[in-house]
Amino acid sequence: MNNYETVFILTPVLSEQQMKEAVDKFKGILVAEGSEIVNVESWGLRTLAYPIQKKSTGFYSLIEFQAEPAVIAKLEIQFRRDEKVLRFLTFRQDKNFAAYAAKRRNKTKTT
Repeated sequence: MNNYETVFILTPVLSEQQMKEAVDKFKGILVAEGSEIVNVESWGLRTLAYPIQKKSTGFYSLIEFQAEPAVIAKLEIQFRRDEKVLRFLTFRQDKNFAAYAAKRRNKTKTT
């Protein structure tokens, strides 16, 4: 299994509850496919660098997980089908970045 990280931006018209439900939906997809969730972060409402679908802000979320490569295609199909998702990016962490991410997680837990 490889280490992956996905960041996605949800539309700003969602309530806090709807945003959490959307994040839980994507976590559920990963768990159903046999992935292990390592870390979930909500970065909150942030300004976009450029407007997307006439929106200038969005809710940013990050999920770090371990999965087989076939799971990524299924996850990205769900991102594309969900109208709440403005943008998403999923990439595989190499060993150096995985070590950095673990150090960053430990640092944020202590502060």
